[in-house]
Amino acid sequence: MSIKIKSIAAVAAASALALGGLVATTPADAATPTITVATEGTYAPFSYHATARGPLTGYDVEVFKAVAKKAGIKVVFKETTWDGIFAGLEAGRWDAIANQVTITDARKALYTFTVPYTSSSEVVVTRKNDNRVTRAADVSGKTAAQTATSNHHDQAVSLGANVEVVPGFTESLALLSAGRVDLTLNDRLAVLDYLKHNRDANLKIAATLPGADLEAIVFKKGYKYATRLNNALKALKKSGAIAKIGKKYFGSDVSK
Repeated sequence: MSIKIKSIAAVAAASALALGGLVATTPADAATPTITVATEGTYAPFSYHATARGPLTGYDVEVFKAVAKKAGIKVVFKETTWDGIFAGLEAGRWDAIANQVTITDARKALYTFTVPYTSSSEVVVTRKNDNRVTRAADVSGKTAAQTATSNHHDQAVSLGANVEVVPGFTESLALLSAGRVDLTLNDRLAVLDYLKHNRDANLKIAATLPGADLEAIVFKKGYKYATRLNNALKALKKSGAIAKIGKKYFGSDVSK
């Protein structure tokens, strides 16, 4: 064998050894699945950025991270608008949604839900100087700012409101503050957090609708890790871990 051939053989052997060292870690990595989760990133305190360049955080984000860790699954978040969030799930752009998705009969017919991790209520928000709304029936005939595919939109329509479609929660409050709409319906916890951090906002909760809204993680039907993640969430609720996350953001357990 020539010196040149020997050199090539030595290099090949060294390369194989190096690759062997890398390959040795691959089976462990491959054994850990990854889930892609859609969330808005603009819906405080559930899914948001504390600063313009800050990381994604919030109650829903922390809950899903805890659930994924418990289930032994890596998580990647993708931010999107609410009105495209279900279309993206159906198209396979992500595997799950963690964005205060309310469990409804219509959605249960199409998707798989975990057990709830939030229990809240729906409220009507108006300007402080507007006293026309004090109960659900007063929504009729008013103009409401709502996202097109939310349960709040459907509730506003069912109560007789004229709906102006907006991209998200903050936009609905902006239109309301500007006097371009009469009201908006949304989650009580989200509204309370907004009013807490915007004390000069000329807005108020004018009415609370009856019943409780239960929010959960949602998947396409048949998603292979749905049961695994649901069991992890159940265990975390039982251990008090989800309650602890709730106390961090709301001062109390909001999971039941």
